[in-house]
Amino acid sequence: MTSTTGIDQERSGAERGRPQLVRALGRWDLVAFVINGIVGAGIFGLPAKVHALLGAWGIVAIVACAALIGLVIACFAEVSSRFTETGGPYLYTTEAFGPFAGFLAGWMLWLARVTGLCAILGVLVEYTSFVVPAVGHGMTRALLITVVVTGLSVLHASGVRRAAKFGNVITIAKLAPLLLFVALGAFAIEPQHFDFATKPTNKDFSSAVLLLAFAFVGWESAVVAAGELREPRRDTPFALILGLGSVALLYIGIQAVCIGTLPALGTSSRPLADSALQFMGPAGATLIVVGAIVSMLGTLNGGVLTTSRLTFAMAEGGQLPRALSALHPRYRTPIGSIVLGAAVVLGLTLSSTHVYLLTISTIARRLVFAVTCAALPVLRRKKNAPPALLTVPGGVLVAALALGLTGWLLASTSWRETRDVLMALAAGVVWLIARNWRAIGRSRAA
Repeated sequence: MTSTTGIDQERSGAERGRPQLVRALGRWDLVAFVINGIVGAGIFGLPAKVHALLGAWGIVAIVACAALIGLVIACFAEVSSRFTETGGPYLYTTEAFGPFAGFLAGWMLWLARVTGLCAILGVLVEYTSFVVPAVGHGMTRALLITVVVTGLSVLHASGVRRAAKFGNVITIAKLAPLLLFVALGAFAIEPQHFDFATKPTNKDFSSAVLLLAFAFVGWESAVVAAGELREPRRDTPFALILGLGSVALLYIGIQAVCIGTLPALGTSSRPLADSALQFMGPAGATLIVVGAIVSMLGTLNGGVLTTSRLTFAMAEGGQLPRALSALHPRYRTPIGSIVLGAAVVLGLTLSSTHVYLLTISTIARRLVFAVTCAALPVLRRKKNAPPALLTVPGGVLVAALALGLTGWLLASTSWRETRDVLMALAAGVVWLIARNWRAIGRSRAA
């Protein structure tokens, strides 16, 4: 098995005469995917938890967390500016460290996104049950989950352009109530609620930053779909940086409004809804709950894109069954990979708790962050690596700091979930060895 760069992969696909993915996505489509990936369910509950730890200093923790995540995004921005094809971290790691490491990175990212989708579906059901209580349990719950997963899968099978348009609409629909919340709430803020005199302990500040890290991930989904972007090397870094900056400003505004309008913020289970109730009335609280549901739909939409394109890219690289690289004859979407992802997400969501799945997703995602950051200095030194369109100043130091951050975040996870992620990693290794063993056997027979 040999390393395959994005450029080589593109040429080999064209030379074989195989149908290719459609490059239909523009810069702002990708920005929408980045924002949809980050702004999910976390921000609707975290303001209370962060405030309970830090009080008004929670705003500072948001800035610190955004800066730390920015180190990781800077690494992704430079590395992604080298590649034009589908795969994201799978492709980066293959080029930097070889096919075996690339497979493990792709496998971990796929696991992270699938379990993340399941966790978000679980939270989506809980929020929907506030509006329609019957969907919170039993067959009605299962029906809602099935309808959402099936509907999004059909949408993505019918063309990436349609999925992108849906994502753009969802982005506007999810940001509108949050921006309205910040704009109206700014006039209702009571300054005396901001107490910076009591400084939090270093332990509490670190704990709050770790919590906020959950609300600043999801952007990595966007880099996987480079094979369907018109200008992936230019647009991916732009979307990552703009998306993170925009979301950080939004989160600061949300935290400030919650602090300034809700005296009992630290004990609220639905802080944005309870805060909106103070200055917008019951209609405002309902708007926030509906906005949370729409927000999660947007994150799910981006997740379906990521999971299907990852298995497509790995099948194109010969590391998964060829059926997963099959494209729809009309829409040129990876139909086999879309069906596989939908089946796995449905099965896991209906059989597991979303809290457990969220933790699994977080650990697997951090491993992918680490290997991509490590790829930056390796690709800089590699003579035959695709050239970078963006070079991050002090990139090697940035990569080292990002690796340190990722290690710190990993150190906060529990042994049970870490063990299960390692078991999943081992299962991937067994699959790859078995697949290569059969290939070697066929070669010898021939």
